[in-house]
Amino acid sequence: MASGFFAILDDIGALMDDIAVTSKIATKKTAGILGDDLAVNAEKATGFLSSREIPVLWAITKGSFINKLIILPVVFLLNFFFPVAIKILLIVGGVYLAYEGVEKIIEFLFHRKKTSGEVIEESTLEEEEVNSEKSKISSAIKTDFILSLEIVIIALGTVIEKEHPLLTQIIVVSLVAIFATIGVYGIVALIVRMDDAGFFLMKKSGNKGFFSSLGQFLVKALPIVIKILGVVGTIALILVSGGIFHHNIDAVHHWVSDHIPASWPEQIPQFGLGIVFGLAAVLVMTMGKKIFKLVKPNNR
Repeated sequence: MASGFFAILDDIGALMDDIAVTSKIATKKTAGILGDDLAVNAEKATGFLSSREIPVLWAITKGSFINKLIILPVVFLLNFFFPVAIKILLIVGGVYLAYEGVEKIIEFLFHRKKTSGEVIEESTLEEEEVNSEKSKISSAIKTDFILSLEIVIIALGTVIEKEHPLLTQIIVVSLVAIFATIGVYGIVALIVRMDDAGFFLMKKSGNKGFFSSLGQFLVKALPIVIKILGVVGTIALILVSGGIFHHNIDAVHHWVSDHIPASWPEQIPQFGLGIVFGLAAVLVMTMGKKIFKLVKPNNR
């Protein structure tokens, strides 16, 4: 009886050791996409009133956990019954990311900036602020869904490649997904509260000495960090989408292999692919909206 009990403990220990090693490998393989995930979601979670930053970030984080709860069982079931569907989902998600990234670039380059009077007028309308906040949260959760899907699939590919049993696969991929959410949004929370930390240091130090200087630096650095994250997040959207097209569409992969020198970093063709697919998606969406307006009956 005792020997059976210790044998079970030994099996559990071996399983946990296997999970720890595999989780480490899977996390390394997803490190690149996690960096992109951080940049994209940090950019998505900023730009709100100070009093709304944490509630908005918490809403996005809850949405991210729900995304994982949806993605994990679906990916395991599809991988077992219909593996090609995972590739299709990734490509569709890639188109969405490319569209978002290119749309941001077009918005920055060609759309007229609002005057201060327009901004003030809009900011006085509480209903518009609420709708804008909900829209940004919804957009952030949708983007998180695509990035989460890629993280889960990369982690799953790692454990399948090592031929681990199903239980180990489920535990490892689930752990990577959970740690990704906690890690990414934990860091984002620290970023968006930089100015509060700075004001706290300035107040406690009486605006004197090293801590006061550090506080001033944090306050002044936050707007710069937000702008940088906006640029990095847009580039990350395009790179992630380009990587999806490069690795999951055979015709695209072969074209890149035949026409792009092997000495070039793969990020270069991937960025180009993201731009091309994004422009195509923006064109289709723009035409679709115009056609919809033409055929939509006028509401009287």
